[in-house]
Amino acid sequence: MTIRLLLVDDHAVVRSGLKMLLSGQKDMEIVGEAGSVAEALTETERAQPNVILMDIGLPDKTGIEATRAIKIKFPDVKIVALTIHEDEEYFFQMLNAGASGYVPKRAAPEELITAIHAAAIGEVYLYPSLAKLLVQDFLSAERPAEEKINLDGLTEREHEVLTHLAEGASNHEIASSLVISPKTVERHRENIMRKLNLHSRSDLVRYAIRKGIIKA
Repeated sequence: MTIRLLLVDDHAVVRSGLKMLLSGQKDMEIVGEAGSVAEALTETERAQPNVILMDIGLPDKTGIEATRAIKIKFPDVKIVALTIHEDEEYFFQMLNAGASGYVPKRAAPEELITAIHAAAIGEVYLYPSLAKLLVQDFLSAERPAEEKINLDGLTEREHEVLTHLAEGASNHEIASSLVISPKTVERHRENIMRKLNLHSRSDLVRYAIRKGIIKA
C-alpha cells in the first residue's frame, strides 16, 4: 500500500526537508502540503491523504484544533504530530484530539518514518520520552483505587496534592514535584474539593490549617 502523505507546517523550509526525506521512501507519496489550518482542511478534502504530518504551531489556529476538525470530518485519516513542543500539555491535547502519533522535530528521521508506518496501519506511535508521560498519567489515575484511604476519605495521593495546594503550589509545580501530569493534578483537586465539600482555595487552606496539615 502506498501511504498518501499531507504535510502541514507553516515553514516552507521544513516542508521542503520533509519532502526530500519522505519522497525517498518507496511506499510513500506526498500528495499535498499546507501552511495553515484552513489550508490543511482544504487539502485533506482535495488530496485524500492516508496520513497527515501535523505541526502544532500554525498561524491561524493550532494543529490541535486542525486535528480535531479533520478527525470529525475525515475519521479514517491518521494524524501524526510533528512538532517542537515536547511538554505534556500539548502532548495530551493532541492525543485527545485524535492524533495517532507524536514525534518531536529533534527526533531521528527513522523515528518519523516508523511513526508514519504505524499510523498508516492503525497503530499508535509515541516518541519514547513522551510515551513515559502517558504511562505515568495512567498509573497515577489508576492508583487511587488501590491507595490506603485516610484523612476524611482522601487517598494518600490526594492528601499529597492537598498539602501542596494548601501551601500555594500551582498545578504545574505539583505535577513536577509528584511526577504526574497537570491534568492528573486537576483531577485530584476536583476529587478533593468534592469529598471535603470545599468550594475555593481559601476553603482548602482553612481546612488544611484546621487539620494541622500546614501551619497558619
